This record gives sequence, C-alpha cells and structure tokens, in this order.
Amino acid sequence: MKKLWGGRFTKSAEQWVDEFGASISFDQELVMEDIQGSLAHVNMLGKCGILPQGDAELITKGLQTLQEKAEAGELQFSTKMEDIHLNLESFLIDEIGPVGGKLHTGRSRNDQVATDMHLYLRNQTHDVIELIEELQQSLIEQAEQHIETIVPGYTHLQRAQPISFAHHLMAYFWMLERDKQRFTECLKRINVSPLGAGALAGTTFPIDRVYSAELLGFEGIYENSLDAVSDRDFIVEFLSHSSILFMHLSRLSEEIILWSSQEFQFIELDDAFSTGSSIMPQKKNPDMAELIRGKTGRVYGNLFGLLTVLKGLPLAYNKDMQEDKEGMFDTVKTVIGSLKIFTGMISTMKVNTAVMEKATKSDFSNATELADYLANKGLPFREAHEVVGKLVLTCIQQGCFLADLSLVEYKIASELFEENIFEALQPYKAVERRNSAGGTGFSQVRIAIEKAKKLIK
Repeated sequence: MKKLWGGRFTKSAEQWVDEFGASISFDQELVMEDIQGSLAHVNMLGKCGILPQGDAELITKGLQTLQEKAEAGELQFSTKMEDIHLNLESFLIDEIGPVGGKLHTGRSRNDQVATDMHLYLRNQTHDVIELIEELQQSLIEQAEQHIETIVPGYTHLQRAQPISFAHHLMAYFWMLERDKQRFTECLKRINVSPLGAGALAGTTFPIDRVYSAELLGFEGIYENSLDAVSDRDFIVEFLSHSSILFMHLSRLSEEIILWSSQEFQFIELDDAFSTGSSIMPQKKNPDMAELIRGKTGRVYGNLFGLLTVLKGLPLAYNKDMQEDKEGMFDTVKTVIGSLKIFTGMISTMKVNTAVMEKATKSDFSNATELADYLANKGLPFREAHEVVGKLVLTCIQQGCFLADLSLVEYKIASELFEENIFEALQPYKAVERRNSAGGTGFSQVRIAIEKAKKLIK
C-alpha cells in the first residue's frame, strides 16, 4: 500500500516499524470528528474558490458516504496508513477518485489532529458535566430523605460531633459543583479552532479560518499558528480537572466502603453495585466503590504522563505528541463510567438510620455541647473546654458516657450546670441548634438543598 507522504522516500519501513509508529489502533476513536473537520474544511475551500465548486461537492458527498460507513462500522483501518487522517483520505480517494487528494489543500495533519481533539473533548466535556449533575441529583434525593437522620461526624476518623447525614452527603454535592464549574470553564479553552494553522506556519492559500471555525461551532480561532498545532493545554486542563473530580470520588468511595463495613453498618449497598467472594459465602464487597478509588491512580497517571511528554518539547509539532491521545481517551472513558456507577450506587443505597442514631449515643461527640453550654453562661471557652475534658476523663475511668453522669457530678465540675444540661446532651438537639450559615442544623440543611436544586435547574 502506497503511503500518501512517500514521494521523497526510496525505502519503505518494515512492518513492525510501521506498527510501532502507527496510531490508528487508538486514534480511530476520532473518526467522526475527523470527518466533521474535513467537511468544514472542504466547505471553506469551495467558498473561498480554492477548489472548484464541483470538486468541493464531490468531496463532500464522498465524506458523507464515509460518515455513513463509519456509523455502520464498515470501515477497516490499516496500520500501513498510520493514523485516522491518512486512512480516511485513502478511503476517500478509493470512493471518489484522485479528486479526493485535493481535500488536504491548505491544511496539515498537525492542525487536523488538533482540530479533531478539540471537537472530541468538547463533546465529552459536555457529557461529563451532564453526568456530574446526575450524580448531584442523586445526592440531593438521598439528602432530602435524611435531613433529620443523625450520624457521627468525624475528624481524624475519630468521632467529633453529631451531624445531619444529609449535611454530610451535601458536602459532596458542593465538591461536585466546583468540579462542574471547572469543566465548564475549561470549555472556553477547548472550544477554539486550530484548523487552517497548517503544519506550523499557516498557508499560502487564501483560506477563511473564521468561517471554518464557525461551521464547527468554535467560538474563535488560535491567533498563532505555532501555538495552534503545539498546544495541548486544553487536554492537560481536562485531565487536571478529572484528577480533582476523582480525588472527590475517591474520598466518597472510601466513606462508602467504611460505612458499609460490619464495623459501621451505616449503609448497605444495592446488590447491583456489590460482589461476593468465591470462597466466603457471607461476603458482600463494595467492589465498585473500591474500583473507582483505585482508578483514581489511573487518572492521575494520565495527567502526569502528558505533562511529562510535553515538558521538554520545542515548537511546533513533534511525534512525541502522538502520546497525547490514549491517556485522554482512557480518562474520558474512566470518568464517564465512574460517574454513571456512582449515580446508581448513591441512588440505590439503603441508609440504616437506627444504627447511625445509636452510634451518636455511644461516644463523646456531644462534649462540645457541654463546652458551648458553659460558654453561653459566661465561662471563657478555654476554661469550659478544660472542665468538659475532665468530665470526659471521669466517664472513661467509670466506663460510661456523658449522659450517664448525675446532675450532682456535673455540679461538682461546675456550678453553672443545671437540669437542662441533659437536654443539651441529646444528639438531635445538638444538631438542631447548629444553625450558623452552612452548618448542620436542619433548617440550614434545608436551605442548602434548595440552593442546590436551583443550581441543577
């Protein structure tokens, strides 16, 4: 098979060398974007009179035929043609004859592949944003059912203060909201056209880059042809935002894994998102949460891999940049799959409210309520903190909890304690009273959920 760039070569590479250098095994993922970019390019060539209108129309029909074949899975790609661009150009020439070779007038594979990736990542980023919103919606729906479900709140993985379970879930809603904002913001850098920048220096043909950009729905063009073909910032940015998203998903995965354990028993995952053991019949493992936690390393690796590829590259295009695609495709697939799994996992999980409530009554997470109680009566908080610390020590020595102490024992610790101290110790009351903005108080949680609903709309 004759290479489309082989004019100056007198010797062909061996097959294994061709296979090593080829990218068609993975960049065929860009087949629809490549055809889309070519349709815009030939339209522009015809409009500008660079190609006769008849040639432009014939090429357009040929590309539309290839589009139909691609959708039907009828195109058989070859490593001999290296990449998606040369494969499609070869198919086009087979389809309509030598006039198909005119399609490449005024462009290079360098600006062509950059255009493909901009188109691909634009579509995928919109999908990611939609899937983030679906996960946010599932968190809202669970939170609405558990505004007054009390659960221990933790710091250092030690019980700290009782909180609303809805408040805990909504913390992840707001993390995801920031993720969504980041992906939305990076669309500005993605939605820019490099088409027509050529190999690195533009072209002598009187092309209209703005017109082809408009046809492709881009908001503008790269202002520098060198930058247009060598820029991969938009991919790095997408991978970076994906890494932050996965850091959040991994944190929630870790909590789900803990909550579903025998030690916690706060939740039970639906069977659809769990697996069993081949040897231990009783096991129900949170494998999907574990897998997403594990895939975080994969997403991080794709980001650092591309940063490393790019860090020492001179302008403009270098073959190294062929390594920009597999990590991008892998991250997109991983992000989309994980968001779908998480939405199903959250929306179907069973919350064991009684176990959660019991846990808040078997610890010292209400100690801060005692300190606040004394502070409200005028005792400096640091002194109140010491008084309560000694009461906790007394409980530990006696093997009981703060609610088990008598009023006499409280009076010995401080004359400021009165009968209503036992009401203040109740976890429900402790949560209900925390109504500072953004706090875990039930009224504040309801406000937060309503704000969240408006953001989703």
